[in-house]
Amino acid sequence: MKASDLLVKALEHEGVKRVFGLPGEENLDVLESLRHSSIQLIVARHEQAAGFMAATEGRLTGRTGVCLATLGPGATNLVTAAAHAQLGAMPMLMLTGQKPIKSSKQAHFQIVNVIELMRPVTKYCQQIVHGNSIPAKVREAFRIAEQERPGAVHLELPEDVARESTEPFLFPTTKIRRPAADAKAIREAAEAIEAAHRPLLLIGAGANRSMTSHMLSRLIDALKIPFFTTQMGKGVIDERHPLCLGTAALSENDTLHQAVKEADLIINVGHDVVEKPPFFMHPGGPEVLHVNYSPAEVDPVYFPRLQVVGDVANALWQLSEKVRPQEHWNTACFLEVKRAMDQRMALHVHLDSFPIKPQRLVQDVRKALPDDGILALDNGMFKIWFARNYPAYQPNTVLLDNALATMGAGLPSAIAAALLYPQRKVLCVSGDGGFMMNSQELETAIRLRINLTILIVRDEGYGMIRWKQEAMGFDDFGLGFSNPDFVAYAAAYGAQGLRVARSEDLLPTLESSLSSPGVKLIDVQVDYSENRILTREIEQSLT
Repeated sequence: MKASDLLVKALEHEGVKRVFGLPGEENLDVLESLRHSSIQLIVARHEQAAGFMAATEGRLTGRTGVCLATLGPGATNLVTAAAHAQLGAMPMLMLTGQKPIKSSKQAHFQIVNVIELMRPVTKYCQQIVHGNSIPAKVREAFRIAEQERPGAVHLELPEDVARESTEPFLFPTTKIRRPAADAKAIREAAEAIEAAHRPLLLIGAGANRSMTSHMLSRLIDALKIPFFTTQMGKGVIDERHPLCLGTAALSENDTLHQAVKEADLIINVGHDVVEKPPFFMHPGGPEVLHVNYSPAEVDPVYFPRLQVVGDVANALWQLSEKVRPQEHWNTACFLEVKRAMDQRMALHVHLDSFPIKPQRLVQDVRKALPDDGILALDNGMFKIWFARNYPAYQPNTVLLDNALATMGAGLPSAIAAALLYPQRKVLCVSGDGGFMMNSQELETAIRLRINLTILIVRDEGYGMIRWKQEAMGFDDFGLGFSNPDFVAYAAAYGAQGLRVARSEDLLPTLESSLSSPGVKLIDVQVDYSENRILTREIEQSLT
């Protein structure tokens, strides 16, 4: 069997259904092998976008997403997507080609050391030097990509190795059960929870795994402990839950942090220091109980003394069996903060002026999407408004990157979600800056005939940086740009372009777009002067 055929057979054996990518001459053998396989090849318009799509598949399914690129510039274009998957704990395999390694007539044309380039942003990075090693390399890559903590892996297949004859052998795929937490650690954690007076639960991205949501719900309902989430922990528990305080969209001094300051014990489930800190630890502050698949890394802002390490769902089940509600628990202070937050939000959501206010934008998007609708957020100022004010009702319904936080990932992520769940409503929200970084993938979406709505939040500038620039007392400089006519831009690709000119038109436009087939692009201008509300709230909380 030809080595490229064996590679594709190994991918099929791992359950791969699709490969996202841009082929090149160095992986034409792999392309031909894919042509004869059960795997769907999805050709993107940029390798970075293909990587974002593969990472999103990994994030949504827990199974390794796969992307393909050629050598040199094709491989270097995957680096941002690799970092996105690695920091965001999304299992992804990158396959890249390379010139022949046994003899070459092209000297160093297009050759960079991709293995060394990828090593800092992957869990596993190997060049395949013999066809017979393909089954072992592929099995190991998938195992490492999916084991906790998930992330990016990379295999490089030179074109002369791809043409070798090999022995057709595949390793069995096996699921490895995660070890359960130590019984003594569970007992100490249970004693700490019962001894606390104001326990508070934090849900991080690592809690977004199968079974964890169910066990968390059981624990919260049994103990009646209020909870909040990190940005990437949104939706693990339905945020309509009466004990949900909201999301830590900023690191400190936001309204939510008034509740955090009241806690004497924070039960931190699934948080990773890669994600922007939801709170800062300091000597003399609340005790923190770290519940995760691996021990906490020591960091100046995160150094928990109590740790429960092992399968998180099992650890939560053990804690729910051992911990009993205590009469001395006083969690009313947390709910007072929640009421104050809800009242403050209610003052702003009915703003009818135009350009649209971000609070109105978030409210209308929530009304337009069903409970299982998927919201794919690019990165920008609007992301903070959605993180704070958009309640997620189900796991993995808010695709938000709070790890690498790269612009340009919103549209490719939404495309992957629409491919995986064609029966669900998918909405991409992107700023004009982030959208233009991968806007060419509009053609990919239309070619794939998916149903997708893209909402461009337009402010003719890099709004988040402008907010911070203003907050630091600097003059507005270096952050503005002009845009194409987005309605005409969408039409040029064959999508339907729509423009919202009044705030009251946004909700019906969203509802109409989400209920009809095809790719829709909605252009709406936003008034980010409301960002000063965030700044004022932070200043007021400090006084």
